[in-house]
Amino acid sequence: MHALGVWAAATAAADSVNLWGALGCAVAYSASLLATLDAFADLILARGDSPAGRLTPGVGLKFASKLAAAAIAVVSAAIVLALDANWFAFTSLTIAFVVVVGIGVLVLLRHAKTSVAAPAPAKAGG
Repeated sequence: MHALGVWAAATAAADSVNLWGALGCAVAYSASLLATLDAFADLILARGDSPAGRLTPGVGLKFASKLAAAAIAVVSAAIVLALDANWFAFTSLTIAFVVVVGIGVLVLLRHAKTSVAAPAPAKAGG
């Protein structure tokens, strides 16, 4: 009878969700989201400051490195949540990440379209 109680306790412990792991993954998702939005903001600002909207190599590297780090963190956190079978956290964090990044992409594309449509004013006195 004692073995059955130990087995039931082990099964119940195995089925429980790792809340600390979920919290760590939520932090990774949020940090990745902030890095992605910061990269988008850098891109918008760099296009406004540079001639003909072109990126300098340094700004391009900074933009790409933020996106790469964000992608690595999100994929790693998603794998951890999937291995932990925490499907609620996996689904909700992924949906929130995709929605907010999607909104950021729309803003980025809208800004690119308006900056191409409206040329920059000429500087006087030069």
